Amino acid sequence: MEESLLAKGIKEEKRKPETPSLTWVTFTGELKRLGFLAGPMVVVSLSQYLLQVISLMMVGHLDELALSSTALAISLSAVTGFSLLYSSACKKTLVPISKELFQGIGEFFRFAIPSAVMVCLEWWSFEFLILLSGLLPNPQLETSVLSVCLNTIATLYTIPYGLGAAASTRISNELGAGNPQAARVAVFAVLFLAVTETSIVSAILLASRSVFGYTFSNEKEVVDYVTTMAPLVSLSIILDSLQGVLSGVARGCGWQHIGAYVNLGAFYLCGIPVAAVLGFMTNLRGRGLWIGIQTGAFVQTVMLSIITSCINWEKQASNARERIFEGKLPQDNNESEQLVS
Repeated sequence: MEESLLAKGIKEEKRKPETPSLTWVTFTGELKRLGFLAGPMVVVSLSQYLLQVISLMMVGHLDELALSSTALAISLSAVTGFSLLYSSACKKTLVPISKELFQGIGEFFRFAIPSAVMVCLEWWSFEFLILLSGLLPNPQLETSVLSVCLNTIATLYTIPYGLGAAASTRISNELGAGNPQAARVAVFAVLFLAVTETSIVSAILLASRSVFGYTFSNEKEVVDYVTTMAPLVSLSIILDSLQGVLSGVARGCGWQHIGAYVNLGAFYLCGIPVAAVLGFMTNLRGRGLWIGIQTGAFVQTVMLSIITSCINWEKQASNARERIFEGKLPQDNNESEQLVS
């Protein structure tokens, strides 16, 4: 009896995947995996956002009014589209519609809805910022410049957003496989990529701040205003890059609801009130609005950093494994019992 139990324990130990430690080999391997996952998403998202930016550049060279009105139209037309593509290449992944389809729909919405709220709360705060700029003195200039800044960071945000999505995939996969150390390595790797990317991009923008405004407008007033805003935009790029990957880590751990609460508090209890005070009660005006919303972004980044540092990866891996086994179909459970026996 003892020999059979020992043999079973040895077999289970052999089945258990090795837990990688944070070495140079595992770190570089994780960098490659994240790059392969994030690369295509960044390319597609960047291409889509560049269409809006190019349109804004073309219209901006007409006059300030055209630039500001186009900016408002893009605030209002930012909707998400979904499409489903059926092809022979995806034939093996398609399943017939049956009642099993709805077995995990409750858990799906339990993660999907907080994730959507988490993203929307952040983006709506920036859109609200553009609307507030229309109430400032010289609204054409303020709206034009803030729309240039917003479209710039929105376009560049596709890079950390892609990294965050890749990190979310890698972390959730490793936690589901019962590899907490590998999930931890993925966090270090994606943070390294984010810091590297944001250092390069923000430095380039800061170095080209005197000519950057000319890509959007020929009006000297707009160009000079964009030049003064460039350091703040560079800071925004740094904060967006860090919070983008940290948000991906939270989604990978299934903590979307915590991220939603963080964004609600950071932007709507801190960022927007500070922006309103600085924008309307001081002479900072548009700069005050931007400083205020970036105060919310700073609070968001700090809170997400604290949450990430407090993650118990072993416990998260255990919880992920429990969700996997709870979500199995009865047929799968029977097959698993037969394999164990």
